[in-house]
Amino acid sequence: MATFAERMLDELAGGQIEAAQKSFASSLRYDDDDTIYSLAEELYALGFSNQAKRAYSKLLDKYPEEDQLRTALADIAIDEDDTDLALSLLSEINADSDAYLQALLVSADLYQTEGLVEASEAKLNEAYQLAPDEEIVQFALAEFYFATGRYQEAIPYYRGLLQIGARKFSGLDIVSRIGVAYALSGDAEKAKAYLEQIKDVDLTPDVRFQLGMVYATDEETRDQAIDQLEALQELDTSFAGLYEPLGQLYEDKGNLEKALITYQAGLAVDQFNEKLYVKAARIAQAQGDVAEAESLYKKGLEANPEDITLIMGYSTLLVSEGDSVENINFLNQYMEADDFEIDPQMYWNLAQSYTTLEDYEMATKYWNAALPFFMDNTNFLKPAYYYFREEGERTLAQEALQQYVRLNPEDLEMAEELEHLN
Repeated sequence: MATFAERMLDELAGGQIEAAQKSFASSLRYDDDDTIYSLAEELYALGFSNQAKRAYSKLLDKYPEEDQLRTALADIAIDEDDTDLALSLLSEINADSDAYLQALLVSADLYQTEGLVEASEAKLNEAYQLAPDEEIVQFALAEFYFATGRYQEAIPYYRGLLQIGARKFSGLDIVSRIGVAYALSGDAEKAKAYLEQIKDVDLTPDVRFQLGMVYATDEETRDQAIDQLEALQELDTSFAGLYEPLGQLYEDKGNLEKALITYQAGLAVDQFNEKLYVKAARIAQAQGDVAEAESLYKKGLEANPEDITLIMGYSTLLVSEGDSVENINFLNQYMEADDFEIDPQMYWNLAQSYTTLEDYEMATKYWNAALPFFMDNTNFLKPAYYYFREEGERTLAQEALQQYVRLNPEDLEMAEELEHLN
């Protein structure tokens, strides 16, 4: 004869919710404790947390010494964001309890979720001291260090799992995890050695991305990097991180058309990615499509109105196109903002626009403002010299020219100019 617990599970599977509720109440009254415990586990796995909590709580009232029930209830409390209850339940478990190790792991997970990284690490280290050979403890430490960006510290624990034959753990491929950890820590060669062990059909999007990035670090394997990232794009067009490196790889090969298409595809996935707007706009401008470049900058600024790279990119485009009034109006909205950190390039761009408009008072103001910031930039110093010379600013002209010749002594014409000026 079926238990009430079995009847309830059958009714849930058949969508008979009201009948299942009645069977659940009967199970708590009439089924034996082992059956109720098994039912609680099943219900929790199925997502019926409230019913699982009632079953576990009933058993805990009857068996207060069974700390496994406390860890089970703590897990449910964590799922329900009831941190205080979870910590209270876990604190009731003493060090001599069979459930203490599990309590430490659950506590560590809870602290990490709350952003209390040091407290989480302390719990995990205590668990490791108690049971250094437990696979679950090694895995928990590895995942903790991986999640907190301490990849080199994670690797020994992952490798420890491999050494005892645990290639798969909690559905995770340990070899791929080690490869990704090496990749993220900057050791491309070791990363490649692990990641290339994984069959193509077993490459998850994240792992395939890291393999592509590892290949991208070596000139000889750039084509393989493109192959991996293109395959990833075919598998998952929503993988936003692939578009910038893939586009850059196309740029490096001189395929600007394909790079632009890639950046634009990336923007369809992530419309707030300021780097993609800048890269796409620069290529469009380089190809002579000024309208597309301007459109990209404007869309980028709508999404990221205070991004300095977009601001300066659009301003520089306006300068190159001779749209001085628009550039001045555009930059002045930032110059006049109290909380905006000025980029020195803004001084240079305004100096150029005011010079074009023959507003020499304002032009001199901004050439002066820009000079201290661009004393190592020959592209600035040469036109600055000519401007100051024309305006009779002999001292500033000499300063700009001396620095230019110091940086670029091969320019014999300017060296003669300096000799003449002196």
